[in-house]
Amino acid sequence: MLEMIKFEHTVFALPFAFTAALMAAGGLPTWRQLCWITLAMVGARSAAMGFNRWADRRYDAENPRTQSRALPMGFVSPKHVIAFTVCSSALLITAAYQLNQLAFYLSPVALVVMFFYSYTKRFTFLSHIFLGLAIAGAPLGAWIAITGRIEPPALVLGAAVVFWLTGFDVLYALQDIEFDRKAGLHSIPQRFGIKRSLWIARISHAITMAALFWLADLRPLNGFYRAGVFVSLCLIIYEHTLVRENDLSKLNMAFFNMNGYISITVFIFTLCDVLL
Repeated sequence: MLEMIKFEHTVFALPFAFTAALMAAGGLPTWRQLCWITLAMVGARSAAMGFNRWADRRYDAENPRTQSRALPMGFVSPKHVIAFTVCSSALLITAAYQLNQLAFYLSPVALVVMFFYSYTKRFTFLSHIFLGLAIAGAPLGAWIAITGRIEPPALVLGAAVVFWLTGFDVLYALQDIEFDRKAGLHSIPQRFGIKRSLWIARISHAITMAALFWLADLRPLNGFYRAGVFVSLCLIIYEHTLVRENDLSKLNMAFFNMNGYISITVFIFTLCDVLL
């Protein structure tokens, strides 16, 4: 089951959730808050991936890239995936309840956004943005968990995550252009082709970096945070050198490795800023 939902990919969003918690607290959150934020993230991520695998099971069985996943191979049944999704959703809602009232009230909204994303490729090439909105629930939720409020810096950090995710999901979708066309699915690469999609990913990541630098003016953040954003900028530039119009051989490295490094880098340098 953990293989099916790619549990290790939680590293993409969890560091941004912790970054938001540090910024919202203006220091170190309590261990209780960190514990429930982590459980909420695990529940949200697991529910989203479980539901996505269930909703896309027919397409995954037809796509050569995804035929080896657990559901198409019959390692788990659709009923088991739904049960797992329900349990994961309950974990998110329970964790949100333990944090504060607003987090609890908004937890079903987060689930609706995440589940709705799974169907967006069927009718819009903007599905990448919907995925970004779903993942942006990580920093927004963590901020609400600490403060009980939605504040402007939280929205800026959320926007940074939306475009960060949009950019690298566009890159990831490059490998499915032909299948998407045959299956009638929509994506930016399917709509605009490889060359334009690469530019859309670059512009999305430029917006991400601008938002992250802007945050330094909205919160009491100093040199360490700015240095971390600069390092992340260098990593994003390097990421885009790995993927070229006529060479997609390093696409998985750009998607899995570099984006994990970027979110972790922002968190570590923000932590140093708070501590030192």
